[in-house]
Amino acid sequence: MHELTISRHINAPPEKVWDVLANRQEEFWCPAPWRITMVAQERRPGGRSAMVMHGPDGEKMPQEGVFLEWVEGERFTVTDAVRIDPDTGRPVPADPFMVGTWEVAADGDGTLYTASARHWSEEAMNSHREMGFEQGWGAVADHLAQICEG
Repeated sequence: MHELTISRHINAPPEKVWDVLANRQEEFWCPAPWRITMVAQERRPGGRSAMVMHGPDGEKMPQEGVFLEWVEGERFTVTDAVRIDPDTGRPVPADPFMVGTWEVAADGDGTLYTASARHWSEEAMNSHREMGFEQGWGAVADHLAQICEG
């Protein structure tokens, strides 16, 4: 499997981490100076997951996919291999890059947060790593922890 993973122990209860992870993504989802705008989050298998990443110089990077799973309070998984056609509301194939999973679990007196990106090929995984996976997703994890611990 071609997987990249980030994990953090967060000094907050799993319920709080889950609440921030699931409901406050615009506050932490990408490292500054980038930010996101949530477009859709249909929290069920097959539901639309869409956001736009905004760069400091006006860049816009739409992120579109579907939820493969949503386990309330524990984890969600999204892929960009499929997107929802806005005209028909039906799933259509897309140019796949990854399957992403975000999880929270009790860890002693806090929470273990884990974010994983699984790729179709080693080349795609290496490309994601070269784009700054560890730094970017690590900064997101750190910012999530700051919000939850604050």
